[in-house]
Amino acid sequence: MQRRSFITGAAAASAAACAAPQPEPKPARPPLKMHVGAQRGPTDSGMLQFLKRHGVNNCCGFPPDPGERGYWLPEDLEKTRDLCAEHGVSLDMVALPFLASSHIDREKRGAIMLGQSPERDKDIDDIHKMIEACAKTSIPAFKYNMSILGVLRTERTPGRGGSTYSSWRLDEAQPDPPLTRAGRVDEDAAWERIAYFLERVIPVANEFKIRAACHPHDPGVPPEGYQGAARVLGTPEGLYKFMEIEKSPYHGFNLCLGTTAEMLQDPATEIHEVIRRIGSEKKIFNIHFRNIRGRRDRFEEVYPDEGDMNMAAVAQTLWDVDYPYMLMPDHVPLHSDDPDRRQGFAYGFGYIKGILQALRERG
Repeated sequence: MQRRSFITGAAAASAAACAAPQPEPKPARPPLKMHVGAQRGPTDSGMLQFLKRHGVNNCCGFPPDPGERGYWLPEDLEKTRDLCAEHGVSLDMVALPFLASSHIDREKRGAIMLGQSPERDKDIDDIHKMIEACAKTSIPAFKYNMSILGVLRTERTPGRGGSTYSSWRLDEAQPDPPLTRAGRVDEDAAWERIAYFLERVIPVANEFKIRAACHPHDPGVPPEGYQGAARVLGTPEGLYKFMEIEKSPYHGFNLCLGTTAEMLQDPATEIHEVIRRIGSEKKIFNIHFRNIRGRRDRFEEVYPDEGDMNMAAVAQTLWDVDYPYMLMPDHVPLHSDDPDRRQGFAYGFGYIKGILQALRERG
């Protein structure tokens, strides 16, 4: 081939290549902001040392019980915040002193979920005061539950290394008593009580710019309910409806991945869509990073590496929606050598930190 012809042909080929459609560049990933966290109580020096030596620098804390007063003062939160800071741990969230995950028959302050006025209005007013106290002490979030039934489980099941797993078998469950003190609470009544709360609390959270993180129902139950009570936050559709009740960037979820998996027939694949749907709306304020083996109505809570969900892939999806807050171990298995579950939680902290390091390395 003559040199002139070669150059002419090469130039034509280069021009054609430039003219051809080029693949769209992949969008750059947002910086990886999520980090390991903990909600282990009590929030005292011993617990904070335990967290810090396992590489946990952020926590959800438990300020002192306010007792008969019913709400925290700013100085209560300051003491907890400053104690955390002394140990190099940031107090990123607090757990309300009521609206916990307990069963209504054991709950001392149950008026909100029982729909009892004026008692529930007094409790809501106390929450207003605690939101203001959070703002005054630079604590950006609180978590709570809207539960009548608490955490439902049947007999524990055997696990690896002699441990046992918290389990739920709906077909083996015996509602005892058949009704709680709440009586029959159908879906309409449950939604009314939830909306009553949100319509009065979220505007105050908005005013003070404090995130309110609600835990889903653990586990979901059939539509007719269990012990007479419907669990409207026990399905993905219920979660989507909940986040629409008050439009606010300060209204969202303490999204427990185990609890969410318990709502699904195929957790390994379906969990990603739930995360994308809620995460794309920036409604995830905290993550309980735990795994299950099983599906809706029949599951056991296992170590994070042996469940049905690929937790590395789950973390990747959380990164895709730019989730920026804590990933916490939760509901770890039990062993007689580990009665306070510190070994299990230490394993969970390390597992999460390993996943996050791997994601950073991959970029």
